[in-house]
Amino acid sequence: MSSDPPAAAVNVGVPVHTSSRRLPDFLQSVNLKYVKLGYHYLMTHLLTLLLIPLGAVIFVQASQTNPDDLRNLWLHLQYNLVTVIACSAFLVFGSTVYIMTRPRSVYLVDFSCYRPPSHLQAKFTQFMEHSRLTGDFDESSLEFQRKILERSGLGEETCVPEAMHHIPPRPSMAAAREEAEQVMFGALDNLFANTHVKPKDIGILVVNCSLFNPTPSLSAMIVNKYKLRGNIRSFNLGGMGCSAGVIAIDLAKDMLQVHRNTYAVVVSTENITQNWYFGNKKSMLIPNCLFRVGGAAILLSNKESDKRRSKYKLVHVVRTHKGADDKAFKCVYQEQDGAGKTGVSLSKDLMAIAGGALKTNITTLGPLVLPISEQLLFFATLMAKKIFKAKLNAYIPDFKLAFDHFCIHAGGRAVIDELEKNLDLEPQHVEASRMTLHRFGNTSSSSIWYELAYTEAKGRMRKGNRVWQIAFGSGFKCNSAVWKALRNVKPSPKSPWEDCIHRYPVPILS
Repeated sequence: MSSDPPAAAVNVGVPVHTSSRRLPDFLQSVNLKYVKLGYHYLMTHLLTLLLIPLGAVIFVQASQTNPDDLRNLWLHLQYNLVTVIACSAFLVFGSTVYIMTRPRSVYLVDFSCYRPPSHLQAKFTQFMEHSRLTGDFDESSLEFQRKILERSGLGEETCVPEAMHHIPPRPSMAAAREEAEQVMFGALDNLFANTHVKPKDIGILVVNCSLFNPTPSLSAMIVNKYKLRGNIRSFNLGGMGCSAGVIAIDLAKDMLQVHRNTYAVVVSTENITQNWYFGNKKSMLIPNCLFRVGGAAILLSNKESDKRRSKYKLVHVVRTHKGADDKAFKCVYQEQDGAGKTGVSLSKDLMAIAGGALKTNITTLGPLVLPISEQLLFFATLMAKKIFKAKLNAYIPDFKLAFDHFCIHAGGRAVIDELEKNLDLEPQHVEASRMTLHRFGNTSSSSIWYELAYTEAKGRMRKGNRVWQIAFGSGFKCNSAVWKALRNVKPSPKSPWEDCIHRYPVPILS
């Protein structure tokens, strides 16, 4: 929504007999965003505009060529055969080198998000009652959890694992394995059914789960379940936080540059069963209130033949790591409290550190995605401040000109609020993130895929649209992935929003 006054209100207070005889005051009534948009279009198509006259001149010259001119050209080439052969060889060699060394396109054929069964839903009253009955939390901690739940942006349909529904809870290794199997296999079964790709055709497998790393690994569990081939390149990423989903995509992309004509599967999830905190340290209680069951499976391909049926093409991946700074390293930290109970502690500096990581990430990403108009405005403002000492506010590039859809990691309400404010986004740009947080909670690295599925379910993804997935994670990391829609994308069968999208968006209470 623009903050500029509407045109009808510009002349309020001016006598009718005067204003009716004047042209509108364009300097006041014009909407600045349209001037900016026009400038963006002009600069974006500047090269095309310059090439049009050049093309016209070439066309006119070619139309004036007569048969004698063509005959003379042919004779000239015959008498310079060595030069012609050398130029032709150079062109063939150069073209071959370019084709062999250029980066391979990576296509997202399809993806699938796990939808937990309804009996795992944790209503607020049920959540608080179970927390009270465990006997592990004092009254202060219970009240703290109640306030977090009320302000979190989560709805009543988010799910916790089976082990947490028992009184007392049963967080065993067997229960954690069961949660992992249900989530990963549920997403993969649907992915294979929708894409008709055989498990034996998978050449690369990347699994990321931060807190649960059993032996054999989660990737080995998938290899065993689907009887994947013996020479598969499999990777298991642990301890990398909520942004590990983008890291997994980046690793799969790099592997697809090396191994020809194959598929890569990325599985992003988190495991809650053995990572519930049963203590009274406030900073370690927040994850209990936010994290919920979820996971996603993504099928990538480097085959040109898959371009026609794929949904998206991977354009950019930008990764930022602030782990060299001690505060950033410890702002999301798994540890034991004074009573010896293990949990994940969130620092009070988390938002400030996330903001610094975001700033670095978008500064790197900007030149790759922003139109030249935005880059020139940013550069001009920077030069005016640095050289001429002009008292100007820092110019924040308009990322709405670079992206059509935003998938902001649903880490919590505060994260979404801050990005909406700092990037000057409209409510519709963060709708997918807010609704994913409301319906599924913080599903860690898979949340950006539930958000993409939401956009598809709403029928908003059109051919050529660009999507920005951005996620934050322990370490501290901020990672971005940019995708381009290859067609008008419809939701895949058994989408997580299939039977509830008509109810969204829902109002979020303050």
